[in-house]
Amino acid sequence: MYKILESEKLADNIYSMIVEAPRVAKHCEPGQFIIAKVDEVSERIPLTICDYDREAGTIRIVFMPIGASTMKMRLLKTGDAFEDFVGPLGRPSDLVGTPIEELKKKNILFIAGGVGTAPVYPQVKWLHEHGVTADAIIGAKTKDLVILEEQFKEVCNLYVTTDDGSYMRKGMVTTCLDDLVHKEGKSYDLCIAIGPMIMMKFVCKMTKELGIPTVVSMNPIMVDGTGMCGACRVMVGDEVKFACVDGPEFDGHLIDFDQAMQRQAMYRTEEGRAKLKQEEAETHHGGCGHCGGDK
Repeated sequence: MYKILESEKLADNIYSMIVEAPRVAKHCEPGQFIIAKVDEVSERIPLTICDYDREAGTIRIVFMPIGASTMKMRLLKTGDAFEDFVGPLGRPSDLVGTPIEELKKKNILFIAGGVGTAPVYPQVKWLHEHGVTADAIIGAKTKDLVILEEQFKEVCNLYVTTDDGSYMRKGMVTTCLDDLVHKEGKSYDLCIAIGPMIMMKFVCKMTKELGIPTVVSMNPIMVDGTGMCGACRVMVGDEVKFACVDGPEFDGHLIDFDQAMQRQAMYRTEEGRAKLKQEEAETHHGGCGHCGGDK
């Protein structure tokens, strides 16, 4: 059992939990995720790690209840526990494997949308701890949905924008990016964007026009977390990849977002899942070569 040391509501329908998981905290890196299971009969839920404390042996997760299992999860209180809390899974951010001196020469921008703000935070924090200060844009529909603002302010140059203009800047994250580049004279060597699929699609469209290499996290399409269910199958250029074992981060300019969003919609129904399995044959699941699902 994995005890919940702290549980709080960050915003409307967005929750945060700090979980006691020493082995996960000891080995995890920014960009990776865990799989949580509330009890024996609940679904396995993949969640990107928001923060970790190796000394305390804790992991912080942030989530938005959508299905039955996450709805059940939001009812857990401080002192309760998860049946399973497995990780770290997925590949760490490429930043972790890049020489620090090389990172210090780059102007790095993070763009976070909605709950995608949570997995951006450990990367920005990691850079700060290694002497690299990045810029970050946090986007939300309204002021009440902005999360982790104070934490971000401590580790980066922060720009907050809201769709309705109720807080700080007004407009989408792409509007803020356009303003930073064309009105404020900013230039960037790398962009890392995490958020809703449609947000990442339009960020990549803009950064491609601006000539900024861009990395995106495909964690929104993960379901099983092992590469076996086929839900997170995604085309990266002309290659079939699985977000949970090959990612979750990929070159955003190579992602076929339209196909990924179409698959995401189809995967929600039994009929859609059956159709995808028939169409994609051996590459529907197990095609990654890592999970053993093709054997």
